[in-house]
Amino acid sequence: MKIAVLSTIRSLYSTRRLVEAAQLRGHECVVIDHSQCYVGIRQGKPSIHYKGQDISGIDAIIPRIGASVTFYGSAIVRQFEVMGVISANPSQSITRSRDKLRCMQILSGAGIGMPTTGFARRTRDVDDLIKMVGGPPLVIKLLEGTQGIGVVLAETRKAASSVIEAFYGLGNNILIQEYIKESRGTDIRAFVVDGKVVGAMKRTAKEGEFRSNLHRGGTAEIIKLNKAERETAIRAARELGLTVCGVDLLPSDRGPLVLEVNSSPGLEGIEKATHKDIAGEVIAFLEKQYILKQQTKKERKAKAGPKL
Repeated sequence: MKIAVLSTIRSLYSTRRLVEAAQLRGHECVVIDHSQCYVGIRQGKPSIHYKGQDISGIDAIIPRIGASVTFYGSAIVRQFEVMGVISANPSQSITRSRDKLRCMQILSGAGIGMPTTGFARRTRDVDDLIKMVGGPPLVIKLLEGTQGIGVVLAETRKAASSVIEAFYGLGNNILIQEYIKESRGTDIRAFVVDGKVVGAMKRTAKEGEFRSNLHRGGTAEIIKLNKAERETAIRAARELGLTVCGVDLLPSDRGPLVLEVNSSPGLEGIEKATHKDIAGEVIAFLEKQYILKQQTKKERKAKAGPKL
């Protein structure tokens, strides 16, 4: 196959590992900056151009779409899909998971465990919103935040009201979530590929920090998931339509709770903690999809019969 990793920074660990894994399995692999792609939409002839050249001959893509370019990046992925190119994740599922509110609404409707979450837009609703999630301490999150950026722990009602009103005053959309104190600054990242958990790690926040993100100084170690954690991660990925994702879980007294689902999960932390070839698992999934696509083509051709 010819595989394209859609990434704005080719030097990132995740990008380099995906290219390496693809090449080790005998595939041609290129890195394309999706932010520099542009599309042509014509009847029966959709196209994508990159640096003045028409992109053709790509069999599969691995989207590594950053939060700052979700709309544009998803549009590029969608154009590849229109052209019949296999994608590690569907464009619709990427946008669905990136919107934290929409993600939580979908998981809630599916009956998947999660921290109680509130969303509002007016400052006069703040008191009831705080009450809705069980009162302080509580977590306040920017809808567009990633890697722990834009996440605040408010210890008191006064602090919560001040932070929420400040965010509203700046025109930001935010979520309010209950604080799961029994998690004690730890969470679990389950890496799901094609409906299976292929690796999992426990992340622990550094001293004095409640966010366990590795980018915030947290540490990671391999962990064996229990049945409930494994099933919750797989269900969350399935409900969002993601075939490659990282599912973040919080341990709680009422079972595992989904904190977030990441459609472009980093590989460095999970591979170093588990010593597993996670990048290879992603390439193996694309190989499976490519074989299925070729089989489907042959079956359709056989059904159509010979041309007269």
